[in-house]
Order: sequence, then C-alpha cells, then structure tokens
Amino acid sequence: MNALGIDTSNYTTSCALYGAEAFRHERRLLPVKPGERGIRQSDAVFHHTQQLPALMESLLADAHGQIEAVGASARPRDVEGSYMPCFTVGSGAARSIAAALGIPVYLFSHQAGHLAAALVSTGRTELLRQPFIAFHVSGGTTEALLVRPDDQTVFSCELLGATEDLNAGQVIDRTGVRLGLQFPCGPELEKLAAQSTRDFHPKVCVRGGNCSLSGLENQCGAMLANGEAPADIARYCLSFVAETLLRMTKHAVEAAGDLPLLFAGGVMSNQLIRAAILNAYPAYFASPALSCDNAVGVAALTYWKKEGAV
Repeated sequence: MNALGIDTSNYTTSCALYGAEAFRHERRLLPVKPGERGIRQSDAVFHHTQQLPALMESLLADAHGQIEAVGASARPRDVEGSYMPCFTVGSGAARSIAAALGIPVYLFSHQAGHLAAALVSTGRTELLRQPFIAFHVSGGTTEALLVRPDDQTVFSCELLGATEDLNAGQVIDRTGVRLGLQFPCGPELEKLAAQSTRDFHPKVCVRGGNCSLSGLENQCGAMLANGEAPADIARYCLSFVAETLLRMTKHAVEAAGDLPLLFAGGVMSNQLIRAAILNAYPAYFASPALSCDNAVGVAALTYWKKEGAV
C-alpha cells in the first residue's frame, strides 16, 4: 500500500508517497523576492494553494497501488498553541482527499515529520521504539530534544535546550542576504564559506542547554562594515553555528545520557557543520535532501500509523 504525505511549511510545498519498499517525493520552494528575508504567512498560504496541485499531479502520475492513508503536517510542533496558517493548506487537502476516498487521515507536527525523515534517511527506524536525543535545527526551530515513543504523537519530545532569540537558519539567511545571496541562503552561504582559508574558533553564547545567536548577526554585520571578505564572513557564521551546536550537544548528552544522536532540519544539511559534529560525536544525519523541508517523514509516519507500527 501507499501512504500519501503533505507538508506545507513556511518556505516549501511538498508531497510524498511512502510504501514498504520505496518512497518518492516532490517539493518546490515558495517564491521569495530578491533582497527579502522571508515571506508573510498570507503569501505563503497563497503560494501553497497555487503549487500543491501541480506537485500532486506529478507525484501521482506514476503512482502504482492504491493510496490507503493520507497524512499531513498540521502544526509546527507538538506543544500547546503551536500554529501557523501555512499548515492549514496541507492539512485541509489531506482531510479532503481522505473524505473523498474513504481512507484514514493522520495529522502530525512538522517537527515530527523532520524526525521521521531523518530516521528514514539513516535507516534507524528502530529508534521509533526507544529514547534518543534529536536536534531540530532550521529557520523556525533550534532545539535539542529528548525523544521518547508516544502512542498518540509517535514522538514525545522533552526540551533539553533551545535558542533564546534567533534560530540558526534565521541568522544564516540574514547573513546571506546581507552578502547579496538569494533567500533561503544556506546552500549558497556554504559554497561561499568553502572559498575561505581562515580557521575560526568563535566564542559562543551557550548557557545550560540554551543558546543565543543574535550576537552572531551583529558580529557578521560588523565584519561586513569593516570590509572583511564575504567568504570569511560566511565561514565565521557557519563556524559559530557549529560551535554553538557542539556546546548544546555536550549539555544534552550530559543531561540525558549516552543515547543515539539524530540531527534533522535544513541547517543540518550543511557539510561544515556536520563535519564539526561528527568529529566529536558518533551522530546520525538525514541526507541533505531529507534534511530540508519535505513530506517524506509525514508520509512515513502515515504509513507506520496505518500499519500499526507506531
């Protein structure tokens, strides 16, 4: 059987099919005007409604087998009050499809989808049934989590640490826009940083398990004002994020114990940051394609729910 998943996040429209032996997905970034650092929710909702039908047509054109369940991201995280209008597009479409086909519909959080996508990517699906430490690092979230199995939400997440101001993806994007890169800036900032030969050891701000990244934005702005090379600014920015996550990881391991470490979210597709963490810890990372916003995790969660695996 095939499970259909839909994710309409703040910057990406995505849909996926997941079955016992394979998955496939379609995704498209929402259009952001040059020089802009984000998109309004009203615009995100509009663009999702425009993009989702074409992506679904492409995804389902070669689909084999009956769709027996459909799922969607309905909220950013599994906490009270977690809500963003953009997720209503995907969850509404999923409910409509389920009603038309007479199949079950399952609604998850966007964060749960990221964790599931990382488990699919790494092949560590046994972690569905045991505790592990997860990092969800993106433009909207920078969190260290103690994750346990949960009958209702699949993942029960206890916060071990988080940002006190800017998210890692936010400061990366803001720095990239200042350097003239197109939003979202992560991949281009990584390419720019690779041109730098400098080795930075930044002093980061991590208290307990929580971090502050607003100072990094100010420091990158000062470097630009002082005429430092864009490649060096890019490398400093990513080195700062990497060192911050290393400090947060140290705290998480001390607090929760020697559990498997899983890293998910768009920022974790960055190879410089990955290398820094892997040099210190035996961690698992989603592939770059499944680190960024995607519906594969939601489709997998839907499949596992329908099959009674979670």
